[in-house]
Amino acid sequence: MSDFDELVDFVVVGSGGGSMCAALLMRSAGKKVLILEKEDLVGGTTARSGGVMWIPNNPFMKRDGVPDSYEQASAYLDSVVGDPVDAPGTSRQRRSSYLHEAPCMVQFLVDQGIKLTRVAEWPDYYDDRPGGSAPGRTVVAELFNVNELGPWKNKLRKGFLQLPATLDELLELPGFKRSWRIKILMLKIAFRAIAAKLTGKQWISAGAALQGRMLQAALRADVDIRPGSPVRELIMKDGAVTGVVTVKDGRPWKVGASLGVLVNAGGFARNQRMRDRYQPGTSVKWTMASSGDTGEMIEEMMRHGAAIAQMDEMVGTQLTLPPEEQGADFMPTAQRLTAAPHAILVDQSGVRYMNEGGSYMAYCKGMIERNKQVAAVPSWALFDQQYLKKYMLAGKMPGSRKPKNWIDEGYLHKAESIEDLARQLKMDPSTLKSTVERFNGFVVKNRDEDFHRGERAYDRWLGDPFQKPSAALGAIEKAPYYAVPVVPGDVSTYGGVVTDECARVLREDGAVIPGLYATGVSTASVMGRVYPGAGCSIGPSFVWGYVAAKHAAGINTDPV
Repeated sequence: MSDFDELVDFVVVGSGGGSMCAALLMRSAGKKVLILEKEDLVGGTTARSGGVMWIPNNPFMKRDGVPDSYEQASAYLDSVVGDPVDAPGTSRQRRSSYLHEAPCMVQFLVDQGIKLTRVAEWPDYYDDRPGGSAPGRTVVAELFNVNELGPWKNKLRKGFLQLPATLDELLELPGFKRSWRIKILMLKIAFRAIAAKLTGKQWISAGAALQGRMLQAALRADVDIRPGSPVRELIMKDGAVTGVVTVKDGRPWKVGASLGVLVNAGGFARNQRMRDRYQPGTSVKWTMASSGDTGEMIEEMMRHGAAIAQMDEMVGTQLTLPPEEQGADFMPTAQRLTAAPHAILVDQSGVRYMNEGGSYMAYCKGMIERNKQVAAVPSWALFDQQYLKKYMLAGKMPGSRKPKNWIDEGYLHKAESIEDLARQLKMDPSTLKSTVERFNGFVVKNRDEDFHRGERAYDRWLGDPFQKPSAALGAIEKAPYYAVPVVPGDVSTYGGVVTDECARVLREDGAVIPGLYATGVSTASVMGRVYPGAGCSIGPSFVWGYVAAKHAAGINTDPV
């Protein structure tokens, strides 16, 4: 070990949620741990996200009387994920380990003083399958006063929305024009913001709150966190990973890790070369992953023999991009755009081809698959005046008036008839008219016979609770008619190195690479090729970071 410039027990590459979780476990075991973050800001894509973790059978479900169990969650994953032969990240052994360890991980964080809770209603994305949960299995952080971080406040990556509102509250706000209760909620949030200013607080929410709380706990536990410290190489000796080469004061710095190295460095969403190789037809222009999501640590693990899998998968999120949002740091999602009443999605021939209320990952996969047969990237969100008056569009509040340049620059198309709209979109007018008429017929029957939109709790949750009789279906019948493009964006990639039930990185032959662990989207997801519910990338990042640290520290990881 004399070849090293510095010695610690455990090195963590990257500062996402799983990194902080692993570091806290190591510190609770009395071990010296070092987090190396290549960027100047800590928190990773987790801090930019909604900060939701999918944790079956979690303690907050028990607190609120929401039924769940290992068996119920296992049945759900068996039904939704299955046993794909081309997705080794989701072996039954790994799924079992995840379901056993996830609630333990949450309880560990709570015991460390991290304030977590659940969203009252966030249905599993396939809640109609065996074992599905309509109330949902989400865990989130409570609001956090970022000023409590002191000098580290400016080192935490900012979240997507700077409002002192919980996720439950944020999800309700778009309906403010139609509910006095939501108007009162907006006043409550405004008063909270005013009170915070008067008392010297700065509340943050969602992923930034989760990572703010994790960072605070890590600092209190005396975790050594070094921003601006990229890892250039893994050091291997006698077939085992024994440390890393990072950068300190502008020169290479070798750090030895007696218990191992955990890689949680994100995926490759910001690397167009890797996207072209593994996910042709997708673009770095459509990702909302952290700027550091460039894939070099996946390739470094591959250089040392790591197996990879599921590299063609991404956590898709449908986007619609007005001119001013092209290349923006946070781009407007179209998740609820075509899931709400009075709207549908069509391909470039004018044909509807999916349940618009499904999970964002399934939605984007559907677009990409459709594009192999019929031009569908971009697809078109088609809606009428009713939609525009009631719902948000591309981040703008409900109401008829939209920026003039949206039409001038060809983003928003507007016409007095479906046929005229079709001509603007270079579609056959009779095809688009037939598509709309068929959908309107389903609205009358209150049943989508083609794609079953509105039959799942999740579809209805995405829709409009004030719309009767269906929260998901509403006729497209009041002129003017509108269309905007939708593209298959993402929040991260979903494939990487293959790991076992202890989060150890595996070779192609299934052998363990000693001393090397991985978590987060640096790995082939335990959820395989499906996104079963909100937080199915962040939840596993935390859980496998926790499991890796337990194993490396010699703490029992057998299911209780």
